[in-house]
Amino acid sequence: MKVAKDKVVLISYELEVDGEIMDKATAEKPLDYIHGNNMLIQKLEDGIEGLEEGESYNLTVSAEDAYGVYDPSKLTDLPKSAFEIDGVLHEELLTIGRVIPMLNQMGAVVQGTVKAVEGDTVKMDFNHPLAGKTLHFTGKIEGVRDATEKELKEGLHGEFLPPEEGHHCCGKHGGCGHHGEGEGHCGCDHHGEGEGHCGCHGEGEGHCGCHNED
Repeated sequence: MKVAKDKVVLISYELEVDGEIMDKATAEKPLDYIHGNNMLIQKLEDGIEGLEEGESYNLTVSAEDAYGVYDPSKLTDLPKSAFEIDGVLHEELLTIGRVIPMLNQMGAVVQGTVKAVEGDTVKMDFNHPLAGKTLHFTGKIEGVRDATEKELKEGLHGEFLPPEEGHHCCGKHGGCGHHGEGEGHCGCDHHGEGEGHCGCHGEGEGHCGCHNED
């Protein structure tokens, strides 16, 4: 069976960025998703479409087709008071490299990375950690099957359900591209705040390959 729209696909992969392996999903714990439903970075999904179970792939995705070019305007200085919770500043949050979910002016959750702490000012970077990076995926199609009617309606992990009804998909067995708060794979499109597989669409950390939306 070939990878095609509305098929449940399981893939293993390694994501290489700047010569380093940033994320991977093994044959024993593959990334699983429903193909053709905006779960993976489009170029990754396009690259594996038509492959059959057991076939390998080797794909390079440019920054423009992954997480976009680096935008210096998303590097922002914020007062420490912006990190108060119930009037109390939690200094332990302000460690270099930590990703913190915050609300933007539109009330949407965005992920910011702490770049520096100087006096009463915190420099935050709201670019995706992989912005400006070329992604290199190598892997294998571990399985392909028809999705059930329930899966097409609700998602493999409830990601198509309203938040109050479903699980947030980047769970321990979900891929990046899911909407969740658990761990997942890079290469998906996440709309959540947790970790997931790179290559998915989302706002949290996850397996590399997902599309994160600010």
